[in-house]
Amino acid sequence: MYVTHDHALAAPAHDTAAVAAELRDRAEITDALYRFGLGQDLKDKDLFASSFAADAELDFRPAAAKWGARPPVMSGRDTIVTTILAMFTGRVDTTHQVTNPRITVDGDTARLTAVVEAQHLLTADPATRALLKNLYDVELVRHGDRWVIRRLRIDNSWFTGEPAAIFG
Repeated sequence: MYVTHDHALAAPAHDTAAVAAELRDRAEITDALYRFGLGQDLKDKDLFASSFAADAELDFRPAAAKWGARPPVMSGRDTIVTTILAMFTGRVDTTHQVTNPRITVDGDTARLTAVVEAQHLLTADPATRALLKNLYDVELVRHGDRWVIRRLRIDNSWFTGEPAAIFG
């Protein structure tokens, strides 16, 4: 489920071309998750959508289960983008911080594990907030010269505040 290798790069150190290619892939893989977070934070539909494959799946159920919610799995880039931005725009302010990315690449597919802290607060009542510390399990695919999320599973390590007030 999570990427737990005891080293970062797979390419042999003496093969500088392979190392450079792998580092580029890793930067683009991590960037897909950065686009996911910042796209939400800025309510930037194009940036947010650029993080997903057309057939993407977002599973927030493991995180939501921690506070008793049962959302459906979201399928399809357009559905994910429309649903999340409609839920947040004009109602919820967010900030996402991505840390501890661990990546494994296998040709045109990759896995990414990361810790993401997400702060959410109601725009009309900033005292109503939820701070979530989540583990992300991400499957990605190569799309041209960048990487996009095909499957994202979000689990929650801990939270403070009122997630039910944020997510409904």
